Amino acid sequence: MTPKQIERIQTKIKMIRSVLTEEKRIYGGYHDGRGLRYAMPELYLSIQDFKGRLNYTGWFDKNFPDDIRNPIFLFKRTFILFKNNKLKEPESKALKTYFSNSYLFGKFFDRPIIPIDKYEVSNFDLPEFTACLTFLKNQTVFTDFTGWLEEFEKTKRFKLISSHF
Repeated sequence: MTPKQIERIQTKIKMIRSVLTEEKRIYGGYHDGRGLRYAMPELYLSIQDFKGRLNYTGWFDKNFPDDIRNPIFLFKRTFILFKNNKLKEPESKALKTYFSNSYLFGKFFDRPIIPIDKYEVSNFDLPEFTACLTFLKNQTVFTDFTGWLEEFEKTKRFKLISSHF
């Protein structure tokens, strides 16, 4: 990515921040019907600003505590915690991601999915879900995270908790 492209993305982040700040000022809270709050994490990831993404995560949690967070959102958060050397936190977030959609890790690692009678599997039919996982897999910045996640899935803790789930 060129410095000019990075600068454009940083400008877009500032613009979204100002729109959200203005909403809070006008309404006393956020009226984010356009979903701008979900665009920010993608922008931070695209310029590999892992620290900025981590700070944004804290802001998001504070301002949207009731947001249930979709599985991809949680998965990316696991990655961000890992990239910021938060050693224990990625494990708990990986488990939360797994509980949010137990098929996600298998899909990420291109394992065969054996659907059981539950809602989660239908999410994989959504083009944006598949496109997002494909994008993540093809990013070289995910290489060390991918290895860590494979090893985490082999731990006794993960096996025990996931087997009960």
